[in-house]
Amino acid sequence: MPATTRTTLRRSLAATAALPLLIGALASCGYGSQAKDASAEKAPIAADAKKLSAPEVRIGYFPNLTHATALIGVKDGHIQKELGGTVLKPQTFNAGPSEIEALNGGSLDIGFIGPSPSINAYVKSKGKNLRIISGSASGGVKLVVNPDRIKTLDDVKGKRIATPQKGNTQDVALLNWIAEKGWTVDAESGKGDVSVVRTDNKVTPDAYKSGSIDGAWVPEPTASKLVSQGASVLLDETSLWPDKKFVITNIIVSQKFLSEHPDVVEAVLRGTVKTNAWINANPDKAKESANAALKAESGKALAAKVIDPAWPSIAVTNDPLASTLKTQSEWAVKAKLIDQPDLAGIYDLKLLNKVLKAAGEPEVSDAGLGVK
Repeated sequence: MPATTRTTLRRSLAATAALPLLIGALASCGYGSQAKDASAEKAPIAADAKKLSAPEVRIGYFPNLTHATALIGVKDGHIQKELGGTVLKPQTFNAGPSEIEALNGGSLDIGFIGPSPSINAYVKSKGKNLRIISGSASGGVKLVVNPDRIKTLDDVKGKRIATPQKGNTQDVALLNWIAEKGWTVDAESGKGDVSVVRTDNKVTPDAYKSGSIDGAWVPEPTASKLVSQGASVLLDETSLWPDKKFVITNIIVSQKFLSEHPDVVEAVLRGTVKTNAWINANPDKAKESANAALKAESGKALAAKVIDPAWPSIAVTNDPLASTLKTQSEWAVKAKLIDQPDLAGIYDLKLLNKVLKAAGEPEVSDAGLGVK
């Protein structure tokens, strides 16, 4: 099995946002801001299971398809099985900043999160609060448009295109695509040859229905929600990337927890690697499991007309696709949304590569951004 495990699944949300802007940039991943104890959805622990160096590990993630590894790994017990008697305590979050705050405050040990808040938190702490220890998901971002108003890519000029938030992953990708078309847009105001309209994903379907936007560069499942309202997919962002891969969700860890409990972190990574292998081998069952977890954790499952087209556009992956995070950061710099960040040391992939080697899989790269 390759390091990048793929499924007929591929995904919603994530990758590089403006550092000063990013404290709210991951609103595109979620539907609110508060953490929720997800203990009711976790798998039971065997009575004779042996504890590792920590009695528990607190893992955070979003009730979202781009966090399928966590949704399924927690619900179906893949991660808990590797932890033995160490208790997995899951928490769900609806925004990146609240998850980062929990990690910084010591109430969270490991988190599934997009690259944008990872970069923001790493730089703001001068490299002292977290490490990216694995990838989790790739892809799942699309440009969807009103087919009556936009029929070709050139027709986007002069139109109103929504992104989730100024400086977030999709916003930066759209601004870069516009620049490569030879058009100009002021990144701060969104005004120019294309009107970039920053709109929360919860509001975007209503904005599209009312006609106040002509399209949107958005993650799944928002893209498929718009398609269910009559929009058409004009461009899948994966087509713009080498090998059709770009990071959308990472796994991060508190540096303190990593230092004190590497055996627990390694066990979690064994669980996520095995979860991704199961998703790859059982895509239809995995889709059902993810949707069941969404219903349990957020109170509502996705409709078939949304999840069926959204699921194949997301790929689960052990590889953090570090070079794509680096590229996304460069796009944000080019758009003058951020200054050049120092990302040296943001990755620590030693334990992941140990797990992959034991599983007979090739090691993954940190693109020169790993700890020395």
